[in-house]
Amino acid sequence: MEPVLAHSVRLADDGVHILDRRNFPFERTWVRCATVAEVAKAIEDMVTQSSGPYFAALWGMVLAAREARGLPAAEGRAYLDRAGRLLVETRRTNNHLRKAVAAVLAGVDASDDLEAGALAGARAGDERYRSRSRALGGHTAVLLPDEGTVLTHCWADLYLTETVKAANALGKRLRFFCTETRPYLQGARLTAGTLAEMGVDTTVITDGMGAAAFSSGEVDVLLTAADRVTMDGHVVNKVGTLGLAVAASAFAVPFLAMVQAPDRLAPTAADVPIEFRPGDDVLHTLGRRTAGDGVKGWYPAFDVTPPRFVSSVVTDRGAYAPDRLSEYYNGEEVHD
Repeated sequence: MEPVLAHSVRLADDGVHILDRRNFPFERTWVRCATVAEVAKAIEDMVTQSSGPYFAALWGMVLAAREARGLPAAEGRAYLDRAGRLLVETRRTNNHLRKAVAAVLAGVDASDDLEAGALAGARAGDERYRSRSRALGGHTAVLLPDEGTVLTHCWADLYLTETVKAANALGKRLRFFCTETRPYLQGARLTAGTLAEMGVDTTVITDGMGAAAFSSGEVDVLLTAADRVTMDGHVVNKVGTLGLAVAASAFAVPFLAMVQAPDRLAPTAADVPIEFRPGDDVLHTLGRRTAGDGVKGWYPAFDVTPPRFVSSVVTDRGAYAPDRLSEYYNGEEVHD
C-alpha cells in the first residue's frame, strides 16, 4: 500500500485538491484550489512540500488551460506562459516547478487542443517523475549497507519511499534517524511518519543531534534529497543540510545526495536563488510562539553544501562523484 503522501495532490472537476501537509498527520484535510492562482498561493503558503509542489504545478497548469478555454490559440498559449511563470516564482530554489511547467507546455505544443494537450503533458510529467524516482531509489538502495542506520533531514518524498522499497527488495535491514527539521517539523511529522507507515524502524532526533549521532557511531550514512544540484557538485537542500554534511565528514560518515538529474541551467551555486521565508516562522512551532517578544527571526529556507562534503550524488542514471556530474549527460539527450 502506498503511503498517503505519495498521492497528496489530485486533479478533480472542481479544481486541484492538495493534502495540507502543515497539519498532517494530526489532521487529514484537503485544500481545494479552484484556479491556478490558488494553486500558486497554496504552494507559496507551504500547504504542500517536498515533491508536492511539482504535482501541484502540473495540475495547476491544467486548471490554467481550463481557464483559457475559448481564447484564441495564441492568447491561450500566452495565458499558460503567464500561469507557468506564476507557479515557478512561488519556490524558486527548487527547479521541480520549472520542469512541471515545461512538461505541460510540451503537451500543449504537441496538440491542437489546449486543454487536452495540457492534460496529456501533465500526465506525462506525472509518470516521468514517478518512474525516475523509482530508478533513483533503486540506485540509492544499492549504495546503502545491508544492515545499518540512515540519517535523513527533511523530505517525505517519492525518493525516500522508492529507496525504502528497493532496499526491502534487496533484503536490506535498515533503520532511520530523522531530524525533526525545524521550523515546520517536516522530518518528525512527514518523513518519520511515512517511514513508520511503511513499517520501518524509525527514530526522531532534534536538528542539533546530528553530530552526536555521527560521533557515537550510531549512523552509517547521511542521506538526503536535494532541491537542486549544480553542475560543479554543490548540493542545494533544506537549510540544515550543510551542518549535517560537515559533521558527517568530520566523523567519516558518507553523505549521499539524491536528485533526479543535476541542473544544466545551474553551472555553479551562484546560479541558484536561495529562498528566504518570513523570519517569524522560526519564532513559532506548529502555530505556537516559542520565542519571547522583541526577538527577530532569520530564515534562509535552503543552504548550499560544497562538493568536498558530498560523497556521491545519486541520480536516476546512477551515482556520480560531485566533480563528474557532466558524465550524466554523456550520450543521448535526456529531460533534465
